Amino acid sequence: MRGGEKIDVLKILFLIHDLGQGGAEKVLVNLVNNMNCSKFSITVISLFGGGVNEQFLASHIKYQTIFKKPIPANSHIMKVFTPKQLHRFFIKEEYDIEVAYLEGPSARIISGCNNEKTKLVSWIHCTMHSEKNVAESFRNIQESKNCYNQFHYMAYVSKTCEEAFQKFCLTKGKNVILYNTNDSNAIRNAAKDKLDDKKFPQDTILWCGMGKLIPVKAFDRMLRIQKRLISSGRKVHLLILGDGPLKEELEKWCSEQGISSNVTFLGYQTNPYKYLARCDLFVCSSHSEGFSTAATEALIVGVPVCSVEVSGMREMLGEKNEYGVITENNEEALYQAIQSLVDNPELLAYYKIKAKKRGDDFSMSKTVKAAEEFFLGMRGID
Repeated sequence: MRGGEKIDVLKILFLIHDLGQGGAEKVLVNLVNNMNCSKFSITVISLFGGGVNEQFLASHIKYQTIFKKPIPANSHIMKVFTPKQLHRFFIKEEYDIEVAYLEGPSARIISGCNNEKTKLVSWIHCTMHSEKNVAESFRNIQESKNCYNQFHYMAYVSKTCEEAFQKFCLTKGKNVILYNTNDSNAIRNAAKDKLDDKKFPQDTILWCGMGKLIPVKAFDRMLRIQKRLISSGRKVHLLILGDGPLKEELEKWCSEQGISSNVTFLGYQTNPYKYLARCDLFVCSSHSEGFSTAATEALIVGVPVCSVEVSGMREMLGEKNEYGVITENNEEALYQAIQSLVDNPELLAYYKIKAKKRGDDFSMSKTVKAAEEFFLGMRGID
């Protein structure tokens, strides 16, 4: 790519805010670890260090952090500088391809690259609902549009994600859909680890949610639904896999409502799959998603999925609920769907079979191959 020179190995940079416990952070690690190192030389840079997923990066991946830990009000501080200034401050080497993994700060920095030989990719994971969403971490909406139009390619984790973004920020770069990379073999193997069943009541429907405990994930919906299910006499137990700023508040609510014995907060788990695989049902209650990593992982281990309507779910579960159940994105609709599944063991058994079949479509080999072909396709393109 450089000056018409033939290059056997593509040098790629992935820039991300951090490698914390989020789904996008996990799938980035899965992707870079499994790309062909004879074809790609990969560097991952996180703006802030200390993330739990740093430990899972393979030894051949070059990893750097710009700051050792998060800096309060960092977004406001960065807006003092232009994208070109930030790129010059933070990116010290030349790369064939620079990828802004996640929207916002990473995209603002990578858009400042002034090397005409470097191909720029913005990889969007979140579903945008307004121009305000697009403009977060930018000085204003116009700056965000100017920055995103510096990218040669816009990669999206789902078609719905692409459509939402383009509605509020029409870009000039070529659009491509690249599904998240899940280490399907490792997930299935981890799911076989022993679990002390005595922790959970017997002869009870075990359902779960998994993710960071933040408002957009709407775990409060699950807790209110759990209370209604218990009040109606149904034998159900809810597992919450994940940690986050709302954990204490959610636990307090359970205590106040008298359902603490019917809900288990497991916190962040390096192996959540042994718990996930034990469940009869996985639920996504989020207000918004890009392409739910947790739901994909549930399918991989053969757990039925019930989700509100969010980006990517139709692609994942089918337009007509072939592989799982999709409801309107409100609490009542989700309650009715969960109640129906809890009351119908045959339907749960049916979706368990369908989940396993659909999970095979998200194998790591397929998603990594698609990403590799995408990057290799840039070779020699002016």
